[in-house]
Amino acid sequence: MENNKPLIVQIRDLYKSYRRGAQIIPVLENITLDIQEGEFLALMGPSGSGKSTLLNLIAGIDGADSGNIKIGGVEITSLSETELAHWRANNVGFIFQFYNLIPVLTAFENVELPLLLTGLSKKERREHVAVALRVVGLSDRIDHYPGQLSGGQQQRVAIARAVVTDPTILVADEPTGDLDRVSAREVLDLIGRLNTESGKTIIMVTHDPRAAERAHLIKHLDKGVLHEDTKASL
Repeated sequence: MENNKPLIVQIRDLYKSYRRGAQIIPVLENITLDIQEGEFLALMGPSGSGKSTLLNLIAGIDGADSGNIKIGGVEITSLSETELAHWRANNVGFIFQFYNLIPVLTAFENVELPLLLTGLSKKERREHVAVALRVVGLSDRIDHYPGQLSGGQQQRVAIARAVVTDPTILVADEPTGDLDRVSAREVLDLIGRLNTESGKTIIMVTHDPRAAERAHLIKHLDKGVLHEDTKASL
């Protein structure tokens, strides 16, 4: 990445723990992290290392015990729950391992869901959904239900849903974890194009070295501690 790119994510002295009965279990300790606009970052680490927790904190899904997170100039750690929900709807696109599509809704309706929280008209929503499904190559599956789609196609619908609001950041939690090798490669190709062609800032949690190699930068979490950067193979 170019050094003169503005910072889109700034994290300082982040600490997160969970309570188990009377015991406090530290999950993240003293995390400090900067991510440039247009970066593609992979977060790796063993199970329980805190990588998904860090992703959820960046996305505003979870709250930290202490520390600061600034996304696109907004200090999200100081927002109320209502303000945070509004910020999330407008700034974060989510890509999950198991797609999280609603079975009774068509591909179009699943992609349209985030737009229902905006002030767009029905006509504008339809136009945005059509563009998003075209970007992921599924214009011909617009009226199909998730059960009528392959795993790779379902994940592409989920990606269309993630980008339909033109979010500030895309967060992906094991996006290829439930896919066969061919479908995983297609999904990673698509995520890569969203980064290189659309300039999307992407933060991806993965345990798969092949997936991580698609990123510009790889960071490793181990027992809640963030380790030195590793340049991905390009």
